[in-house]
Amino acid sequence: MLTIAYLANQFPSPVEPYVVDEINELRSRGVRVIASSVRKPCAAKGQTCAPGVILQPVSIWLLLRSAGLCLRKWSRIAPLLRRAIVQGREPIARRLKALLHTWLGACYALMLEQHDISHIHAHHGYFGSWIAMTAARFLDVTFSMTLHGSDVLLSAAYLDIKLANCLFCLTVSDYNRRFILENYSDAHAKKIIVSRLGVALDHSAPQLLPRRNSPRFHMVAVGRLHAVKNHAFLVRACAQLHEAGVDFECSIAGDGPERRRLESLIQELGLAQEVTLLGHVRHEQLGSLYDRADLVVLTSRSEGLPLVLMEAMARGKIVLAPAITGIPELVIPGKTGFLYQPEWMDDFISRILLIRSLSEARNCKPHSSRRLEWVSHAARVHILHNFNREKNLQSFSDLLLSRIVSPPESLPYEDLVLQQI
Repeated sequence: MLTIAYLANQFPSPVEPYVVDEINELRSRGVRVIASSVRKPCAAKGQTCAPGVILQPVSIWLLLRSAGLCLRKWSRIAPLLRRAIVQGREPIARRLKALLHTWLGACYALMLEQHDISHIHAHHGYFGSWIAMTAARFLDVTFSMTLHGSDVLLSAAYLDIKLANCLFCLTVSDYNRRFILENYSDAHAKKIIVSRLGVALDHSAPQLLPRRNSPRFHMVAVGRLHAVKNHAFLVRACAQLHEAGVDFECSIAGDGPERRRLESLIQELGLAQEVTLLGHVRHEQLGSLYDRADLVVLTSRSEGLPLVLMEAMARGKIVLAPAITGIPELVIPGKTGFLYQPEWMDDFISRILLIRSLSEARNCKPHSSRRLEWVSHAARVHILHNFNREKNLQSFSDLLLSRIVSPPESLPYEDLVLQQI
């Protein structure tokens, strides 16, 4: 039986449901998957998928055994350590972390050796991918990885050697693929493959864009309260809308390290009645939140292809997002949603006011403006055909299994979306 070790930084994670989906899809094909987590996962109610291997915390005995493994099989990891320690321009702290992650890779290899692993797949290009790459060297098996957004664009630590050593690399957008090939000249084009995520089309959601049932224009943002999500930009935009006399409310779902800063900013700008931090909202409750929204907004500085936008569009909601990275592949401006120039406050606010005026026109004169209905319908169709979870999961498994079994040189570049159209 084919056995694959699937490693995530933390598994399961409420913000990464696609990892569980991919593991379950592989298992449905008869593949034995050893779900692995670098960090100990948080206990979650109703959790249906648990890791078979948890790397941290590591016992003293395992650390000693892994040190012995490093000495016995030094020749297998020497090229990796040469790149980590001697070559490149990484700061000392990052080089020391690479040494630690190599040690953890040896620990992971020892934890997997009894499972007769054929391949290791790492989700994200962060430190977990170095651990997976190192463990694959010790076990003499192949490894691959999936890259999203920040792990390519902001925190691409040692990505050059990871690309050189992986059997193949999946990434979620054409933008990411172009970025990798333009910035890593040694990367083989046939190894870099677009594999899009997807969401389920909720047939219980309203098929037509509903009329507004409140005079207040309701905006919703969903995402971790992290600096890269740039919720402070949204809060400052709300302050300008408030000063302009716009009747609105803004609900922000999510939790994270930026919460206190955002709470202070909301109080400072006098927006306690307009902006609400909802905290963590369980995934199964997001549908009702989207349904109450007139507009779903995203203000991130960096993204892969956000599931939040896919989920909102699958329900026919109007979305507004920055024109960055792969987002224009999902939000086609004026057709499946609206885009604004990143960090440009005037453009962001003007788009909100445009969407609000179109929404009000629908309420007052139902036949005078159908633009939002067209956008809502096109968004649903776009998700159904190109970001359909069931289809894309099947394509993911087909791709992963064919690449492990077949020589990668024999396979052309694959765009899974084009295959489905």
